[in-house]
Amino acid sequence: MRIETVAVHAAFSVDPSTGAVAPPLHLSTTFGRDEAGIPLSPHTYVRESNPTQDLLEEALAALDGGEAALVFGSGMAAGLAVAQALPPGSHVVLPEDVYYGYRVAARDFFPAWGLGATFAPLHRPGGLAEALRPGTRLVWLESPSNPLLRITDLAASAAAAKEAGAIVLVDSTFATPVLQRPIELGADVVLHATTKGMGGHSDVQGGALVFARKGELLEKVRHVRTILGAVSSPFNSWLVLRGLRTLAVRARVQSESALAIAAALAAHPAVSRVNYPGLASHPGHETARRQMSAFGSMISFHVAGGREAAIAAVGGTRLFTRATSLGGVESLIEHRATSEGKDSTAPPDLVRLSIGLEHPDDLVADLVQALEA
Repeated sequence: MRIETVAVHAAFSVDPSTGAVAPPLHLSTTFGRDEAGIPLSPHTYVRESNPTQDLLEEALAALDGGEAALVFGSGMAAGLAVAQALPPGSHVVLPEDVYYGYRVAARDFFPAWGLGATFAPLHRPGGLAEALRPGTRLVWLESPSNPLLRITDLAASAAAAKEAGAIVLVDSTFATPVLQRPIELGADVVLHATTKGMGGHSDVQGGALVFARKGELLEKVRHVRTILGAVSSPFNSWLVLRGLRTLAVRARVQSESALAIAAALAAHPAVSRVNYPGLASHPGHETARRQMSAFGSMISFHVAGGREAAIAAVGGTRLFTRATSLGGVESLIEHRATSEGKDSTAPPDLVRLSIGLEHPDDLVADLVQALEA
């Protein structure tokens, strides 16, 4: 079955009692028991599970080709639940350009959890092998990366990590299951910030983990979520489930637009470099072609005039919304170092774009006038 069909039909059924086509939203925080105290359903309390969350997890597992999924209140909560499930003394390898929130978490929280971390250029051949240690228990991959759009060979990295006895997690937020299938490439866990493309309308926060297999890791992470409480609310679960139904068509259109916009930026004299894996000039282009069906909605580019020129270009746009985040129907622009703040490692001349559903010609015209103002 094609991914477009799975996105529409995963966890879908007509409600038998009402005939409703849209899934119900169960807002109850607690669930009844009989006279003997036995639960009337599989659910007892919202921090443990709820029916709407179950539907979303079923749909996500189907989309990514996994055996199970867990959803969380944010992408950060989802990713860090895997780290919290590791035994003390574990070593974690992360990309040197991993999403900045996880870099801060590794610095500020991993030591208290008894975890060590190494940041390495995992997009380069040999980068992972040099970072592995006898105690490495988790290899964290991110492709395409945020914000430099670096591409990591997921199949080769997963094979090397597993040979070392490590769990393989892939943050596939930029790609979504429509464009990239990490489990088929060897990942044990796929991480998504469902706030982004899966929600798709900039109105919900959430995160998800899709597990290649049921088993000990799934149950350890579930225990972390249940006890520490980073669950997705029923309403947020319902909103993400709704977003999944249009994800495939949005991802395709946004990828087509992003490729056209990236090509236009690459030809502009005010732009020194464009980071977009769909361009043949991108160093990871051939790898991306192998492991992605299209190249996504995210672009970053370097402004030739440096930091001040980059900030001016962001401020001069009229159609793009100046805001952080990504994956919505509206196109966003930001000076990434400013958005990330004092802990940012983003280059000072870097501008990041999230391409929405506007016509690409209009978006190109907006960027050109901002760069030439």
